[in-house]
Amino acid sequence: MGKLDGKVAVITGGSTGLALAGARSFVDEGAYVFIQGRRQEALDDAVQQIGDNVTAVQGDAADLDDLERLFDTVEREKGAIDVLWASAGVGHEAFLGEITEEHFDEAFGLNARGTLFTVQKALPLFNDGGSILMTGSIASVKGWAGWSVYAGSKAVQQAYARVWLAELKERRIRVNVLTPGQVATAKQEELFDEETKRAFESLIPRGTMGRPEEIASVALFLASDDSSYVNGMELSVDGGTAAI
Repeated sequence: MGKLDGKVAVITGGSTGLALAGARSFVDEGAYVFIQGRRQEALDDAVQQIGDNVTAVQGDAADLDDLERLFDTVEREKGAIDVLWASAGVGHEAFLGEITEEHFDEAFGLNARGTLFTVQKALPLFNDGGSILMTGSIASVKGWAGWSVYAGSKAVQQAYARVWLAELKERRIRVNVLTPGQVATAKQEELFDEETKRAFESLIPRGTMGRPEEIASVALFLASDDSSYVNGMELSVDGGTAAI
């Protein structure tokens, strides 16, 4: 018997990286999963990797019309949601003095605004006793130079979780933040050169990057009844990087 048997899960940003690993894990544990992503090609590849019990909906989690279309699809096909993982996010390095309005608007538009409206638009479909999780970042607590906009746009999620759990307590819907550290993904390959990757890896006590599957296992914990007494928490999955 799987940990998510009979559950319906929605994952934004679910076409690549750690969220894709999470989608595979959720399906393996019995869930039906809807994934949203911007690029149709990546979504098609993700569906092929996951196999059965998955629907891909192309769209941008920063676009309210796209979010409406995502949840209309969920309602039409399954009628309700048990798990929502708001994982769509974006971040680029920019030092104070070089930050543009476009840089700010992109990060806050998806990471802060998009996350909020993803949750809000999902709520009418949520079953009581469900689980909401958001993907944070240890950048919000480490103070790495050049990442102030990204860090700020991710820091709001812990505030969201504290407030929303209070608003949703009568429905027993839990809200938590899953905060990964440095994880070896295709996006990381795109953003960082080898020197930067080695520098980030040197900050991890075990000396090696995290794997998407290691993040996915914690996402499964937060999505399932295994975490029934975990609410309003930021759970760092970073090999201890934020602790030292």
